[in-house]
Formats: sequence, C-alpha cells, structure tokens
Amino acid sequence: RIVSGDHILVDGHEGVIVINPSEDRLYRYGKLAFERQKRDDTFNSFIAEPAVTLDGASISLMANVEGAQEMDQANAMHAEGVGLFRTEGIFLRHHGYPPESVQYDAYRAVVEAAGEEPVIIRTLDVGGDKTIGDDKVKDDNSFMGFRAIRFCLGNEAIFKTQLRAILRASAHGNVKIMYPMISGISELRMANQLLSSTKQELRESGEAFDENIQVGAMVEVPSAAVIIDLLAAETDFLSIGTNDLIQYLIAVDRLNDQVAHLYDPAHPAVLRTLKAIIDGANDAKTPISVCGEIAGDPIYAGLLLGMGADSLSLTSSLLPEVKYFIRHIKKSDAQELVAEVMQLSDSNKIIQRLEAFRREALGDLA
Repeated sequence: RIVSGDHILVDGHEGVIVINPSEDRLYRYGKLAFERQKRDDTFNSFIAEPAVTLDGASISLMANVEGAQEMDQANAMHAEGVGLFRTEGIFLRHHGYPPESVQYDAYRAVVEAAGEEPVIIRTLDVGGDKTIGDDKVKDDNSFMGFRAIRFCLGNEAIFKTQLRAILRASAHGNVKIMYPMISGISELRMANQLLSSTKQELRESGEAFDENIQVGAMVEVPSAAVIIDLLAAETDFLSIGTNDLIQYLIAVDRLNDQVAHLYDPAHPAVLRTLKAIIDGANDAKTPISVCGEIAGDPIYAGLLLGMGADSLSLTSSLLPEVKYFIRHIKKSDAQELVAEVMQLSDSNKIIQRLEAFRREALGDLA
C-alpha cells in the first residue's frame, strides 16, 4: 500500500512499480537506464538515414498520428509522411460531431506540417474501443457491429461533412483517403459514390481540392483478406490493420482479460493471412502498407519486409529502432525467414525464430 511520503520507482518498460526501492535496486535501475539511453542514442544516430536494407531494398516508415500536436515528433523522427491519421480523436475531443470548419482546420494543420510527404487520412472509425458517447454508435457487440465504414454509410450527413473537410484540406498537400473496416466491394463502392457526390458539390461551390486524390481501404476484416484481388483492383492503395485483423481471425476480444492471452500475432493463421494479403496486393501492383502494433515491433518488421510490404506505419517513438533494424538486415534473409516460419505450426517456435533473427541483426542492442 502506498502512503504519503513513499518513494516510487516506475519501470515503464516492464510495467513495474517499486515502493521505497533499496539503494541497491536504485543503482541497478540507474545502470539499466544508462544502458537503455546508450541503446536509444545508437538507434537515433541513424534516424536521418533511409530505411534501406544491406542488399538495397527500401521500405517506407510512416507515422501514426491523431493530430498536429504529434507532427513535430514525426518530423524529428524523419517519418516519410503519415501512414495513419486517426480522425476519431477530433470527434472525441469535440464530444460529438465537429463542424466541417473544425475538421478542416485539424486536417490542414497536419497536412501542412507534413510538407510534401503523404498524409493518409482514415475516415471516422468509431465503435469497438472508440465511442463518441451518443445513441448513434451504441451497440451490444461494437467490435463487430455498427462501426467504422458501416456507421459512416448509415450516417451520410456526418460522413459527407468529413469528406468535404478532407477534400478541402487536400488542396494544401499530398492527401489520401482511407476507409476503415471495408468487408466487401459494395461498401467500397458506396463510399466512393458519396465521395464522388461530395466532390461535385465542392466543384459547384468553387472550393479547391485535389481532383486526383487517391483512395484506399483498410484490410482488417477476414472477408476483405479473402477478396484482396477484388479490393486491390478498385483501390489506389491498401493498408492492413493488424490489431483488428488478428482479433477477428482468432475470434478474440483483445480488451477481454479472460481471452486476451489468445491474441497472438504469431499464430500461423495470422501469418498466412498477412502473406496472402500482401501477395495479392503485390500481384495487382497496388501499394500495401501495414499498421498496428506489429508494424512497430522489430520482431515482426523484418517478417513484413520479407513478405513484401511497401511501407510500415507506426508510432513515431518506435521508428528509430525499426529503422536501425531494417538497415542491418538483408531482404533476401528476411524472405528466407518468411519461408522458414511459414512451415512452423507452433507460435512459440515462430516467436523464437523471429527473436533469433532480431538478435542476429541487433547484436548487443537486442
């Protein structure tokens, strides 16, 4: 029990709190902090270098952001643009549905901060673990219910207001639109129809926007993975939302403590599905990105590179280590790693092999 006057040591890496640590423990943690800082300094020394492997293969490392307040760090980490702009944060901070002007200002601020780099803006993704708090998004099973693109298609006025704001912001930089939780071609086409009508409204009112704005879809529903060839044929780019895809594939609610231990990115079904998605996109020559927790984890980053992902979108603070790792491996070795782990049936053995590959690349920094 913590009482007033206690000294508290917080280890954010291990998720540990120590009450009134001993001198010996303070010394050990001080030494550990020094070693971690040296490790981080080594990673940061390569941050301005391109993410290119030892055998010359490149992969784009982009940032996940929720607003302009995160762009300073993204730029400092030399992110190659924004791979995922989570727009629901604007709605949550507004405690409802912000007007077009508020959204436009928020999108434009990020776009201008990115300069010439691309900014992929994901349309509203409420439901699941993100709720606005009104009756429009209440659902007994919100992870698989009325959320994301389903909510937007069911609330056209809200959706078109957001599309107007995004389109107007596209006049100020390299903007791309991405729809979340697409499960079939019909949803994609309905969303694009609303986008087309919104463009026409802007033309008629004389508003400037990028007439050739690219449109993509997130692949985070198993049905989308199965029809990846169809989606790739009707999109300019694709992005795998691994967090949701994994939980849908394994039928695990990652927020439910009773089953969260079953959430397993190294599950053979997950890895086979990821490879099938990336192969399908590559066959169609449609750029494919990966976002979610595994995109920022070197254990999986090499695997995704070997599978053929064009870009990874991750939290800016994780970018230095991932870039360092990419620069110290060969893509040919990563491809051999993919072939090897695809033959394994046990996720523990898969993780052991991925860990070994990471240690080989990072050496003492692993």
